[in-house]
Amino acid sequence: MFNVETIRKDFPILDQVVNDEPLIYLDNAATTQKPKKVLDVLRHYYENDNANVHRGVHTLAERATAEYEASREKVRRFINANSTREVLFTRGTTTSLNWVAHFARQILSADDEIVISIMEHHSNLVPWQEAAKATGATLKFVYLKDGLLDMDDLRAKITDKTKFVSITHVSNVLGTINPVREIAKIAHEHGAYMVVDGAQSTPHMKIDVQALDCDFFAFSGHKMMGPTGIGVLYGRENLLKRFEPIEFGGEMIDFVYESHSTWTELPWKFEAGTPNIAGSIALGAAIDVLCDVGIENIQAHEQELVDYIMPKLRAIDGLTIYGPTDNTKRAGVIAFNLDGLHPHDVATALDMEGIAVRAGHHCAQPLLSYLGTAATARASFYLYNTKADCDKLIEALIKTKEFFSF
Repeated sequence: MFNVETIRKDFPILDQVVNDEPLIYLDNAATTQKPKKVLDVLRHYYENDNANVHRGVHTLAERATAEYEASREKVRRFINANSTREVLFTRGTTTSLNWVAHFARQILSADDEIVISIMEHHSNLVPWQEAAKATGATLKFVYLKDGLLDMDDLRAKITDKTKFVSITHVSNVLGTINPVREIAKIAHEHGAYMVVDGAQSTPHMKIDVQALDCDFFAFSGHKMMGPTGIGVLYGRENLLKRFEPIEFGGEMIDFVYESHSTWTELPWKFEAGTPNIAGSIALGAAIDVLCDVGIENIQAHEQELVDYIMPKLRAIDGLTIYGPTDNTKRAGVIAFNLDGLHPHDVATALDMEGIAVRAGHHCAQPLLSYLGTAATARASFYLYNTKADCDKLIEALIKTKEFFSF
């Protein structure tokens, strides 16, 4: 049974005072806090099993390898991939999406098109700009309607020339939940590959890459209670076999001759060098926690918080909220501005009340330009946040507004 107060006890960092106020952490879209189980797994690995994987026959190496590959299997089950051969460990979503864009360069030509949306994080925009620049392909943007992806515009932009469609599952600014399965169907009808940035969806909702029918899916460990520096790229096995590696060196080779080399089998073909072993194992521990709590319970809890706070936010005169007005079509990410105040000033004022929010362009400058603003403040929720946190945010915003009105 979901009990937020019990859950909070597993996160030591939340039990602290910031600026003489109890910490209220509402910056979960940037990174999440880590439960004791994840911290304990990291410590246990370094104190007991620290060794390189796949290379040794001694006991520590065998234990480390077993734990590392067991974590890959946990990821496979968590996203419902067909095989662990489809699960590649990377440094994070940014690396994963860069890999896909580099794969794209191997098959794109000047006659091809790439379709993304205006709401993309820079990590799912800049790599495609570079791919288009390198190959001569055309990069096309899909725009918005009422805070949602304009599906009519998307249908018009995806043509038989489209080779890749790369869309965020959940916007890190608007909180918009995009209909990935529907988009994948449209992409595949035109012979295009479907790429999904799952950084903001994987920690918060059930992910089934087969049901989504995507060809590639990327996400980060640190946004789902795991360590920084570890992420995942899912890719269909037949496609991963088709593409050449991005990095070269140890681990990913089969045989090396003086004149050439051959690559080992999936997934290690793409994992050159010593991987983030501890991070991968701890990611598995984070998945264990998510499964124990229940990802459906987490999504329901966050939806309850959104439903609770949105009317209170809308009641604040001079506060602008960005994104869908329909709460069922947004996740627990809320970007906003207070009239006449810079978002950094708002975030600083909230910090003085012990409330951590993000302020800036959120690595989505084209989106903010499209929305007609240079920056926003952003509150984002996770499983350990409460309605009391929401109330404190509202009180602090009203206090901030009143303070700066003099």
